[in-house]
Amino acid sequence: MGDSVPYREGDLFAVPLDGGGYGVGLVARANRDGVVAGYFFGDRFAQPPDPDDLAAVGPKDAILIKSFGDLGLVRGEWPVIGQLPGWRREDWPMPAFGRQEPLTGRFLRVEYSDDDPNASPREVQISQAEFDDLPEDGLAGFEFIQKRLSQGLG
Repeated sequence: MGDSVPYREGDLFAVPLDGGGYGVGLVARANRDGVVAGYFFGDRFAQPPDPDDLAAVGPKDAILIKSFGDLGLVRGEWPVIGQLPGWRREDWPMPAFGRQEPLTGRFLRVEYSDDDPNASPREVQISQAEFDDLPEDGLAGFEFIQKRLSQGLG
């Protein structure tokens, strides 16, 4: 994460939704290559909210946890609204993700470095029940996130 990016870990940002209003995300981790691990929350706001209105939000409140490219943030299409009050990195861990191998059908828990959401992950075979409880692995574009949030907050 270089000095040229308009965000840092702990920043809240607004995501414009289809049909109007905004969702809110949190930068949990970011690397120098523009990959961000974010938590996204389940309220639709008419305007980007004040960070103080989100002071009580926690990781368990997320409706979507995803790694994504930072283009929406860099272009200003996802405006940063400020730091989460009381942000503490250790309260927002880099989550494990789930992936199913297309050829074998095996279920995997995918664990990235706590410092880089795009580093080579560690993969461990798991049960389908554990897989079902994990966020989906994979790097998303910002437009995918907007569509997914718009559907989830419809």
